[in-house]
Amino acid sequence: MPAFPFSEANPIQYPGPPPKSSDVVIIGGGVIGVTTALFLGRRNFPVTLVEKGRIAAEQSSRNWGWIRKQGRDADELPIVIEASRHWRQLAEECGEDIGLKQTGVTYLASSDDKMAGFEEFMKIAAAHKIDTRLLNAQETAGLIEGMSGSFKGAMTTPSDMRAEPWVAVPALARLAAREGVKIVENCAARTLEISAGRVSGVWTEAGHIETSSVLLAGGAWSSLFLRRHGVSIPQLSVRSTAAATEPMPEIHAGAAAGEHIAFRRRQDGGYTLAPGGSHLLYLGPDAFRHATKYLPALMANPFGSRYSPAAPADYPDGWSTRRHWAPDSQSPFERMRVLNPAPERSGLRAIERNFRRLFPQLGAVRLKASWAGMIDAMPDVVPIVDRVQAIAGLIVATGMSGHGFGIGPGIGRVVSDMIQGNEIGHDLTRFRLSRFYDGSAIRPGPAL
Repeated sequence: MPAFPFSEANPIQYPGPPPKSSDVVIIGGGVIGVTTALFLGRRNFPVTLVEKGRIAAEQSSRNWGWIRKQGRDADELPIVIEASRHWRQLAEECGEDIGLKQTGVTYLASSDDKMAGFEEFMKIAAAHKIDTRLLNAQETAGLIEGMSGSFKGAMTTPSDMRAEPWVAVPALARLAAREGVKIVENCAARTLEISAGRVSGVWTEAGHIETSSVLLAGGAWSSLFLRRHGVSIPQLSVRSTAAATEPMPEIHAGAAAGEHIAFRRRQDGGYTLAPGGSHLLYLGPDAFRHATKYLPALMANPFGSRYSPAAPADYPDGWSTRRHWAPDSQSPFERMRVLNPAPERSGLRAIERNFRRLFPQLGAVRLKASWAGMIDAMPDVVPIVDRVQAIAGLIVATGMSGHGFGIGPGIGRVVSDMIQGNEIGHDLTRFRLSRFYDGSAIRPGPAL
């Protein structure tokens, strides 16, 4: 198994070259792109997935590994319920241990306001017949024994699951490749070829691929790619730090989050730890361009974001990142093969300190690995999953807002049927691109 976090130093598993033509081209080798390719391949659609760096090297491997229905936006829930079924099936089919376990997800409440938010979600859970339930202070202490201090209560969903993302998504890519999907790593898609208002091909650094159907699932890079083609989406990316502990006694088999710390039992006997809800936003041209669209989310959670005046060189919204390039010239996607941000040292200290405070009986918390990822965020904390009306043949699935790993196979199945012109089976109105420009009010999803 390659070292994690992934980087461009990792060996290329899918060297290419890309084919001259393909019915469908998918740009982006994260969980959305990989599962869409898998479902299309199973319908005998010739599909080619191009990834500028390595499969799952960015946020699809760097997330917390939660597969949760709990706390979801009501419009996401039907898709994530479907995704949970796919995760179980795909875990069997890939023939590899991806760490999938049903161990539940729990949110801890230290205030009455937080409990009130949980009660609002209980209405959504009941409508979808989810096994979510509220716990009082005594029940919470009994669910996760040994926690210091006291909590007002908690919300828990026993049917929610966990898996190891940096193992799971590459395993699904191997399954897709075995079933005939063409995957090419180290192959940046530079631009679309557009003829008479519709997609006619994709220019990659390795040459041209003729196609009439493209899915852009580029995560934090989607906005930059689209802007090159005159399409604007209010997507920003925020940095989130995480760490893995050495193996330690099991205090809880599932995943849980409080105000200052989130933790999940790992397959290797340790825990993945992260700040409860803190992230860093690099200010760049897009951050200022779309600032007004983020005001509702900022007002709802004014202390959830911290700010840095500039991103590192070549980041998606960096001040010096190129916004225009030709199909035959180097693109920003080749300059930054793998978005591999450094974890915040202060964040790591806080993670270690807060976990130790919550479970003082564990003693010293030894971290064996740390990393950070760039989460592709939208103003209302739900994704765009839609056709681009200005460019026929182009579909965008991006802005998963930190929810992409769990919902990934559900979105993959949905998009595969969009491409085929089949019935979707879900109402995607909430995820339309035009919601940001048709006068609709920004309606942030639950900050849970």
